[in-house]
Order: sequence, then C-alpha cells, then structure tokens
Amino acid sequence: MCPMQSRLNVVSLQPFYGGSHRAFIDGWITNSVHDWTNLTLPARHWKWRMRHAAITFAEALTLRIKSGQQVDLIVATDMLNVAEFKSLLMCRSGRQIPVVLYFHENQFSYPSRFSEGSVQRERDEHFGFTNFVSALAADACWFNSNFNRSSFLAELNTRLQRWPDHPPTDSVKSLESQATIQHPGIEQPIVDLRPYDDARFQRAVDREPIHLVWAARWEHDKGPARLLTALRRLKQRAVPFRVSIIGESFSQIPQEFETMQREFDSEIMRWGFQSSREQYWRALAEGDLFLSTAEHEFFGLSACESIVAGLYPLLPNRLAYPELLSLTGRSPVEPYLSAKIEQEADALVDQIVQLSELRLDHPKTWNPGRDDRDRFLAKLCWTTRSKEMDAELAALFQRLA
Repeated sequence: MCPMQSRLNVVSLQPFYGGSHRAFIDGWITNSVHDWTNLTLPARHWKWRMRHAAITFAEALTLRIKSGQQVDLIVATDMLNVAEFKSLLMCRSGRQIPVVLYFHENQFSYPSRFSEGSVQRERDEHFGFTNFVSALAADACWFNSNFNRSSFLAELNTRLQRWPDHPPTDSVKSLESQATIQHPGIEQPIVDLRPYDDARFQRAVDREPIHLVWAARWEHDKGPARLLTALRRLKQRAVPFRVSIIGESFSQIPQEFETMQREFDSEIMRWGFQSSREQYWRALAEGDLFLSTAEHEFFGLSACESIVAGLYPLLPNRLAYPELLSLTGRSPVEPYLSAKIEQEADALVDQIVQLSELRLDHPKTWNPGRDDRDRFLAKLCWTTRSKEMDAELAALFQRLA
C-alpha cells in the first residue's frame, strides 16, 4: 500500500464491548473517514477478557488476514494484552501490524482496595502490570484524559520502588514522553433540547422541587452508598426533590440500589437502564442538576452529556472532573465541584440545598453554564474528535511505513 494514502483499513479490537468502551468506538467508526472492521467480545467477565482476549483476537484476525483482508492499523483498548496479542499474531500470520492502544481506564489507578458487598478484596496488580507491558508493546498510547495518563504514570513510578530488582525505569520514562491525550467524543443530542430548557425554567418559576439526575454504572465504584446517604439527609432536612437514577447494571447489583428504590419510591422519576439513546437523552434533559458520587472516573461521559442536556453539574473535586469542566470553557470551575471525599456527604447536601434555593430565587440565572452547549459540543462532538484521531492514525501509518 502506498505510504501516502490517507484512507486506511483499520481493525478495532474491543474485548469489553459495552458502556463507554462501546460508545467510544461506535462514535468514532460512524464519523471516521477510514474503513473499519470492529471485532468485539461481550462486556462481562472483565478479568477473563484481559486473560484470553489476546488469544481470541489473534486467532480471529489471522483467519481474516489469510483470507485476504487488508489491515493497516489496529486500535485496541486497555483490556487487551497487546504484547501477547502481537506475538501471537506474528506467530500465526507472519504479520507485524501497528497497534494504537486506547486507555479508557488503567488498572493501577483503581483504589487499592475495593468492596463487593461487605467483602473487602485486594486488587490484583497483575492487571496493572499487563497495562504497563501493553503500553510498551503498542506503537502509540492514547489516554482519554490527562488524569488517566498522569495517574497511570504516577502509580508506575510509585511501584518502581516496590519491585524487588531490575526496575524498568527507562521504559517508564519512554512512556512519559510518548503517551498522549485523545478525549473521546460525545454524540449530538438526538432530542430537541429547547422544550426541556423552557420546562426547566418554568419549573423553577413555579417553585417545583429540584430534579436530581444520577447516571452511571450500577457498581460500587460509582459511589451508590454516598448517593444513598445524600438522599437520606436531604429527606431528613425536609428538602423537596425528585430524582432519576439511571445506568447499566450487571449480574451483581449493589444493595444500595434496592434500598434507594424502596425508600425514595415517591421521589423517583426514572429508574434503571434506559431502553434507547432517545430515552437516555430525555432522562437527562428532564433534570435540573446532575450529580456524581464516583470513587473513580477517568473521563465522565455521562457528566459531559448532562452538561450538553442543560443540567447544572455538581461533580467531585477530584479524578477527571476538574479537567472535564475546564473543557467547557467555564471559569471558574469551583462552583461546579463538590468537596473532598472525606467531607462529601455533608458538603454535597449543603450544596444541593444552596443550589435549590438559588434556582427558586433566580430561575433565569441560577445555571450560568447552560448557554455553553454549542461551544462544548464544537470541541467534543464526534465530528471534531474523529477528524483529529483519523489524522493521527494516518500520520502514525506514514511514520511507520
């Protein structure tokens, strides 16, 4: 193939094809100028995916190559062991194909201990080391946020001090200079948001209760216990509110969700996974204030979408959230950030109460960021993001040709 070509044959390897991983690759492929083949595995058993996906995808891609499919580049996610995959592909097909590794998250930067119900379990750091070796084997490493990149590198440098000998110091330094940031895109809203903007204003004029929206995976790391505490304290303080608690759930659902559904049945407006993207956008746009209680977040796609939908974001002052808010062009960002995690339950409730009162007293101006929608979309919409990432793929291909 001519090195000057700009339209590439790209294979996407998605070991965990669900949630933000699926939204990312579907959005890019839909808007890309390149020709794509998307090989996927279901979004379950993430540990097993990290163990076996290299074998599974090497076998699948070898069959395609031997049948004549042209492959110029591969885009994979952090759920793939790239070193194993490239070795297996070379052994079976005789091909060395450049791989771009996209980090949606990194296994080093999850909390060192996490809970499953009442059981505390130590995180297996083997998966973090797999991320590290994969980054070394990849031809390019992209992170979805600077927080993701910096936390990965910081944790790597910390662990250099723990490893018994031969610390790969130079390899870590090489990643520091090569790893880049490529924010994911967000889709254009698929509902007309103007009626929802008008309704949001009218609800404030009519002094209706504030409508809170929480949207995340229904897992412990997204802080359902913190959300439950906040809702209970709002009720104890006799603050009227409505709430939509939406998101994808899996086989094991934290007990807090059942408790919230039972205790706040009269306040709940929407519940659970929304049946379509249209219903998801409606669920966001119906609200007034978007809450996150996450214990870790490497980008915050639902928070981005809530801003586009016109909600006031109230996000933890940590993780990727300050970075995300800076992308909106809002300054300062502090009014949209809640307190540090150890103070969060009380401070979060205080801020909700203050914003609820401000909304009733100043319905036209209580959410000064709602007019930022066009600027935010212009920066992060898939039309913009896919164009930049497409160009990066073409440049990488030409450098390696």
